Amino acid sequence: MVPDQVRGVHATWVYTLGSIVFLVLFLDAITMLSVAERVAATGDRMLVVLVVSMLAAMVVQVRYCWFLRVGRGGGLPAARWTVALLATGGLAWVVGLFAEGAALSGAILLWVAACLIAPLLTGTARWGILAGGAAITLAHVALAAPGREALEALGPGGWALVLYAVMLPFMILTSLWFWWVVQELDRHRRASAELAVTRERLRFASDLHDIQGHHLQVISLKAELAERLLAIDPDAAREHLHETRLIAQQALEETRHLVAGYREIALDDELENAREVLAAAGARCELRVAALPEDAAVRGALGAVVREATTNILRHAEASEVRIEVESGADGASLVIVNDGVRVEGAREAGAGAGAGSGRVPGSGLAGLRERLAAVGGRLDTRVAGRSGDRFEVRAGVPARAGRPDATAGSAASVSPAAGGAR
Repeated sequence: MVPDQVRGVHATWVYTLGSIVFLVLFLDAITMLSVAERVAATGDRMLVVLVVSMLAAMVVQVRYCWFLRVGRGGGLPAARWTVALLATGGLAWVVGLFAEGAALSGAILLWVAACLIAPLLTGTARWGILAGGAAITLAHVALAAPGREALEALGPGGWALVLYAVMLPFMILTSLWFWWVVQELDRHRRASAELAVTRERLRFASDLHDIQGHHLQVISLKAELAERLLAIDPDAAREHLHETRLIAQQALEETRHLVAGYREIALDDELENAREVLAAAGARCELRVAALPEDAAVRGALGAVVREATTNILRHAEASEVRIEVESGADGASLVIVNDGVRVEGAREAGAGAGAGSGRVPGSGLAGLRERLAAVGGRLDTRVAGRSGDRFEVRAGVPARAGRPDATAGSAASVSPAAGGAR
């Protein structure tokens, strides 16, 4: 988390702790002040002992509030603190039985102790200790001032004290619920940040795969041609080696731009590059470009499809003809890439992507493209076409303006058990 978020969560706990401490101290202070008034009026020594025991109980209760940070049902702290909490409250309860006019005051501290322990427990244990604390409090009133004297001892101020005492556990539980909500939001924020980092890593890996896979495939092709022409036509071989060096430099530059976050795929460049590379591989490439999309994100997504499909054709297919069609209108942009290099036998044997029959391992290029298109609201379809199933089609559709993916666009189309162009 960033420092501001850390400070925000800490400030929320300080606020929650402060509110709980205030609730506890307010009830304890009112109770102790009522006993102090009786001490001033009567001078009863037992009331003085009661005030001292109440002060000790208040100190332990305020310290115990810090343990509530674990939240509702978080479990009790070290046993010595719970014992101290109950012991000081129990001492005030016992002294209150022998002090004059302390029918309710002597029991309040033990009730507060029960209210502080209850949130740390779960289920029936929580409500059980609250019920037990209420029963012990009522028993104290009944023992200290039996019958009508109990009601008379309460007085108008006593009834207000009873109402506040009854509301205390619910106010503490509500404060801890608010703290739990903040903790959950903080956990979700951290999970969201980690997910964003993971997505960015996957995007970077996908882009790096696109760059390196495409250029390395072209370099391999150029190097193979240069090797074959070396003895036959040294000048042509030299030209291919020169182009190989330029392509390697381009790959290095694009990789640097990718790392720096400045890489942007140009659709028109990718189309021309695809035609040149496919022609060098011996395939006749026909470009049919009606209009290029205006949105930069749409052009980038379609450019990635052109690059990946071209790489797949070079790697997996034995195509002699390739057709690339691009259309753009008010409804959106579409891209169609068709090649006749399907390896039917290999596809039937493997029942999966291109080149499976030749022992090649299917890659993740199309899956990455589907995710990339889904991010701009588009979709990708691949299928085997033609009367004899000798053609492979890649179809991409993207809205005119890149937007959030909807339910349909985000769903990946099924991949046919194909060959040339799929991986």
